[in-house]
Amino acid sequence: METTETSRSSHELPVTTTDSSGPAAKKLTLVPLIFLIYFEVAGGPFGEEPAVQAAGPLLAILGFLIFPFIWSVPEALITAELSTAFPGNGGFVIWAHRAFGAFVGSMMGSLKYLSGVINVASFPVLCVTYLEKLFPVLETGWPRNVCIFASTVVLSFLNYTGLAIVGYAAVVLGLVSLSPFLVMSAIAIPKIQPHRWGSLGDKQKDWNLYFNTLFWNLNFWDNVSTLAGEVDNPQKTFPLALLVAVIFTCVAYLIPLLAVTGAVSVDQSRWETGFHAEAAEMIAGTWLKIWIEIGAVLSSIGLFEAQLSSSAYQLEGMAELGFLPKFFGVRSKWFNTPWVGILLSALMSLGLSYMDFTDIISSANFLYTLGMYLEFASFLWLRKKLPELKRPYCVPLNIPGLVIMCLVPSAFLMLIIVFATKIVYLICGLMTVGSVGWYFLINYFREKKIFEFNQDVDHLDYVNEEQRPKHEEDHDS
Repeated sequence: METTETSRSSHELPVTTTDSSGPAAKKLTLVPLIFLIYFEVAGGPFGEEPAVQAAGPLLAILGFLIFPFIWSVPEALITAELSTAFPGNGGFVIWAHRAFGAFVGSMMGSLKYLSGVINVASFPVLCVTYLEKLFPVLETGWPRNVCIFASTVVLSFLNYTGLAIVGYAAVVLGLVSLSPFLVMSAIAIPKIQPHRWGSLGDKQKDWNLYFNTLFWNLNFWDNVSTLAGEVDNPQKTFPLALLVAVIFTCVAYLIPLLAVTGAVSVDQSRWETGFHAEAAEMIAGTWLKIWIEIGAVLSSIGLFEAQLSSSAYQLEGMAELGFLPKFFGVRSKWFNTPWVGILLSALMSLGLSYMDFTDIISSANFLYTLGMYLEFASFLWLRKKLPELKRPYCVPLNIPGLVIMCLVPSAFLMLIIVFATKIVYLICGLMTVGSVGWYFLINYFREKKIFEFNQDVDHLDYVNEEQRPKHEEDHDS
């Protein structure tokens, strides 16, 4: 994305920069952005099955029906308002910094980045989990490890070739990966017995698995904010893309879930990740099972690409803002992509991908929860602190209404914390302490001039001069 040099106040935060030695990056338009958001969050009904295993068909259906209103809609509204007000690749890091200063901005960046790369690590595992049903050799041992490694390397290189390519690939992957579910749902209609939807299951409820499955399948709406600097006309494109993506994602989860729970009666314990493929075989035959397995692989590719992009561009945005050394924002001369961010994010996700799948998603959810508390607080405080800020899209509520809107999902976030396992507490506790230490380490590097930084974030206040409240401009003059 090309940037025109203009005079800047000492208070200005850079929105985005481009390596002048590389080609101009193509901007994301509406349709690719919709599918990138879709893959940031869902990528299809793959991975929703454990909700049935944990709590039975009725609670699984109610979860995917109600949870979007509790969680997805508020998060998408906040993302739409703040991404259009601060359209830079720092995304939620900019929001937290503008609200509460450099330390909170750094903590937001660290927590969200770690949750992002942990989440990226889950997709090669999810992909192999579906493939092993066709190729049992991938269930354990070195074949499984080699498959995870090879898929991570190849998909990271695809990400390196450019965000526009990733965006259009997401459109194709989204349509192709969903097509077998539409076929399965249509074939299942004559076999549906509605009374099965009311079943509460035949085993004790596993609330940790249930809530984490819902949360993992329906969160990360704000991840796309780290790509705001790469979007064509983000002030208009972002709100519409988020609206369409929310509707599209919820429908993509509910239709197959209703079809399979209504048409298939099996032991609840069989509803583990990958069961949709087995259900397809019961409903229509082996050919549909294979088609869904292929769709799962394609969906995992889309999920990996979208979320690796967000993680990589977040690091670039943080480097532009001065939270990280400048080399974190270096772009490729061939593809104009942040290759340092892509490489680091891919390596971290590769190392984490050998964790247990449930621990992966639970750890990602826990760290994301901590970051979301900071995000809600930043959103509310910016409304109070900067009421005159130019907001191309504004959530149509006053501050008391916004507080209520944020309190409901905040209450749900407490459930993620309460039902976490000991290993998740340990992993996330260490990472949170590490995030605090990282902030002071970066300050040490800056003070000792060990690395080159763009700005000193402790002395930055405004994203751009035109967004400053008028009364403060008058005061400065």
